[in-house]
Amino acid sequence: MSLQIHQFPCRSDNYGFLAHDPGQGLTACIDTPDAGAINDALDEKGWRLTHILNTHHHGDHTGGNLALKQQWGCTIVGAAHDAERIPGIDVRVSEGDAYPFGAMNAEVFEVPGHTTGHIAYYFAGEGVAFVGDTIFALGCGRLFEGTPEMMWNSLQKLMALPDDTVVYCAHEYTQANARFALTVEPGNARLVARSREIDELRARGLPTVPTTIGLERATNPFVRPMSENLRATIGLSGADPVAVFAETRRRKDNF
Repeated sequence: MSLQIHQFPCRSDNYGFLAHDPGQGLTACIDTPDAGAINDALDEKGWRLTHILNTHHHGDHTGGNLALKQQWGCTIVGAAHDAERIPGIDVRVSEGDAYPFGAMNAEVFEVPGHTTGHIAYYFAGEGVAFVGDTIFALGCGRLFEGTPEMMWNSLQKLMALPDDTVVYCAHEYTQANARFALTVEPGNARLVARSREIDELRARGLPTVPTTIGLERATNPFVRPMSENLRATIGLSGADPVAVFAETRRRKDNF
């Protein structure tokens, strides 16, 4: 892998990610939850910030944009659809765009649901996706601005990626997500095993991020509305996938 990725904790439960192209000396921060933590990470790695790739406008994803841009003179990339809510945006990208980053391209997916302007960045050659708050390990983002159908379509777009795609989601929510997942799909043996593994990791203070598309396909209830176990548990056998997803999301909101 030519793309070097450094993950570090920010705020109470965010993760920051630096993506570095050593060949051309470029470094992108995926979102800016905390400018101080990002600068500490840059210092640790000895990298210079050249880009910010924003996934969506929420403050824990764009809060450091302006301070970092003033300090580093970096280029801020964000969704054209949501440009007015991305502080300091320089480059507007849309579905199907391939933003050049050194020798690589970041393919842009529009994945609305959590917000209407949410995007994800997929480095196909590296097998890596930065998904913001669209999908989490064993979860998905709350529907603050979008509809269940909108979010389901977005999740389907991500689930179409290869199973070995490494997925960097923006929060450490996995242990709580696992507790909920077990209430709606208790018959999923792989989920039961994964929940134990997650508890062990967190007991040791270790992250549960990143995940993979294949692991989420097998265990994340929000991308498994065709599971008969899940459908039976929530009383929606025979319902369409969007209805099953919507009920799963409703239950999580009230969990």
